[in-house]
Amino acid sequence: MARQFEGFTADHARFVAEQAVFFVATSAPGARINLSPKGMDSLRLMGTNRLVWLNLTGSGNETAAHLPLDARMTVMWCSFGKRPLILRAYGTARCIHRGDADWAALAAPLPDLPGARQIFDMGVDLVQSSCGYAVPLMDDPAERPVLRQWAEDRGPAGLETYWAERNSLSIDGLPTGIGANLGGQP
Repeated sequence: MARQFEGFTADHARFVAEQAVFFVATSAPGARINLSPKGMDSLRLMGTNRLVWLNLTGSGNETAAHLPLDARMTVMWCSFGKRPLILRAYGTARCIHRGDADWAALAAPLPDLPGARQIFDMGVDLVQSSCGYAVPLMDDPAERPVLRQWAEDRGPAGLETYWAERNSLSIDGLPTGIGANLGGQP
């Protein structure tokens, strides 16, 4: 049932655009594997072999810590609607911070969301689809306003304090590079 592709097809792009959630997996030598759910219209396909996603402030910052040590990343979407499908993209990624030269160009196609701390730019070398028959049907997915409100309530200075206190190291003690953002949050 699984099929492999050299890149995203037009059908894959439509499927990705329809999904309210995606999952990101990374790891680094000696570190725990991290698997995180993402949403809030924060991902864009940039062609058949590239995607970018805007990483918002959260309780951890594992992906940013892992990528300098192991650039491999898997992104997965699964339908909770009528069409049963699981889609995975495999490749390598890099982390872009607000102070990096290519932040503005990569941020342009993404929504301007409060609490944005990094952009991940992923080169995709394999796309795989599988059936998704065991994924449950779930009605009316909707974006939660909680994270947006949390970031807006803190404001730029509060976000920088949070990043310094809570997002500088991974759960395994690896540096996340978030210091590049400190003093530069608009």
